[in-house]
Amino acid sequence: MLDPRLLRAFVAIADSGSFTAAADRLHMTQSTMSQQIARLEEAVGRPLVDRAARPVRLTVTGERLLGHARRILTLQTEALTLAAEMSGTTSVRIGMPDDIATPEMARAFAAFTRRHKEARLDVTTGLRSDLTRRYRSGELDIVVLKEDTPSPDSWASFMEPIAWFTAGDAPLEQSDPVPLVTFPPGGLYRDAMFERLERKSRRWYVAFTSASLRNVLMAVEAGLGLSLLPIDATRGWRVQQVDDIGPEPPVVASLYAWERTGIVGELAHEVLDILKRHFQRP
Repeated sequence: MLDPRLLRAFVAIADSGSFTAAADRLHMTQSTMSQQIARLEEAVGRPLVDRAARPVRLTVTGERLLGHARRILTLQTEALTLAAEMSGTTSVRIGMPDDIATPEMARAFAAFTRRHKEARLDVTTGLRSDLTRRYRSGELDIVVLKEDTPSPDSWASFMEPIAWFTAGDAPLEQSDPVPLVTFPPGGLYRDAMFERLERKSRRWYVAFTSASLRNVLMAVEAGLGLSLLPIDATRGWRVQQVDDIGPEPPVVASLYAWERTGIVGELAHEVLDILKRHFQRP
């Protein structure tokens, strides 16, 4: 491997045509410059500089090496610059349900990364069971969970109304058995749906399952079945609320974060402000 320090000395001599000028350029003595060129020639195995010429000229081998030496030094400079760059070096891991990952949340994330170039936001959307497990195991720094009751370490909790929904143009609430559109096992609303229908002595079956809230809403809108959903999440979809199954108690959306200071704490407070606005809307 060729030492970049020796290559730098070699390029300086090629550019200046003088050991003395090259030594001045690199702030070293002429004898040190001569030693470095000698070491490089020893590594290459051939003379690189014609010392008898005035100005100093490169040998044929030196001319062949010069272009490669410049590229090596350029790559070294780029590598050192890249290593010193702090942008995106601090990961902040966030988990939340699909319906909380709103455009407003995305804009807040974008503004946060503009203020903190060192931050890289790793956002996961998913089911309550998976998000809870990952947060409690330390895999997530900030998490928003939909749950029945908040844990004592939650920062804040908000009540979210939920209701049964069916397709706007093809109501299915009187079907027997009732087709259901659900989240996979571990989703907050899935077990509540089964429990409610069994209490009503209604027969049911799962007609469609998806971990994506958007896919669940698309399935309900298409008439695949009924689903229990946050009322706010259904805005803009061609679905209608089902009244004869019965009112459902609201779920709780809770914010958790491991840190209250630093960039994690700062972002958690911003997420909290967005949740406040989200759940205070009429």
